[in-house]
Amino acid sequence: MKSIYRLIVYSRYHLDDDLLDIYVSGIHELQDLLGIKNAQMEAQNEEEAKEYLLHLKVSLDFVLKEVVLHHNFEKEIQLFQLLRLVSPETNAIHPNRYRQTLVQIGAHLCPEPSRVPPLVSELFYNMQAIQNPVIRAIYFHHELIRIQPFADGNGRVTRIAKNWMLMYDLYPPIFINDAPQKMEYIATLGNSFRELLIHPTKWNDFTDAFFQQELDRLLINASLLYDSINRIGINREEVDMHRESKKEI
Repeated sequence: MKSIYRLIVYSRYHLDDDLLDIYVSGIHELQDLLGIKNAQMEAQNEEEAKEYLLHLKVSLDFVLKEVVLHHNFEKEIQLFQLLRLVSPETNAIHPNRYRQTLVQIGAHLCPEPSRVPPLVSELFYNMQAIQNPVIRAIYFHHELIRIQPFADGNGRVTRIAKNWMLMYDLYPPIFINDAPQKMEYIATLGNSFRELLIHPTKWNDFTDAFFQQELDRLLINASLLYDSINRIGINREEVDMHRESKKEI
């Protein structure tokens, strides 16, 4: 990301508006990408898919406004804000409360409902000690999926909250862009949860792999962002040089 800022600060042909334009465009593309793909995977019919897309757009627009207002994702109450936007039907079941039922994802049996509130509070407490915003966002993602605090909508809330944290610190969002990545993501998380159940305080290869996969996705998106901004500046410089050469003639 520093390479991007160097272009903007030290080059006359790379403007801060370029970053904003590409970033906003990228967020809208992210809305479409996340919405369409996840709607196809999670919705039961076309009507549900349309509703899913609408809620997702409202949620991401809300996050963009919060970032502009200098509000980072750092409070437990913000989880419920996102749930109300992402999955209002889930929030209606237990308004402003965590799930009251047992949940299992794959082979992973999630914590009992009585343990959810203290575990979520502990998660937010631990996040305060993590200085690196990228590691903090990935840690949050891993742990909230492991807890599954809500009856439904956990994946959507987690992804949006994670990208809220990243965008606040001027990083591009992290997202999964194809089916093989989705399968790898699910398998790695499942293996990480299994190992942590056996050795709760021991760092393991699967947890390490999850963090690395997320970092790789972030690096790819940052590189694409840099290339896009650099290309705009180069084109602008070429146009300027062509204009100057015509003046000399």
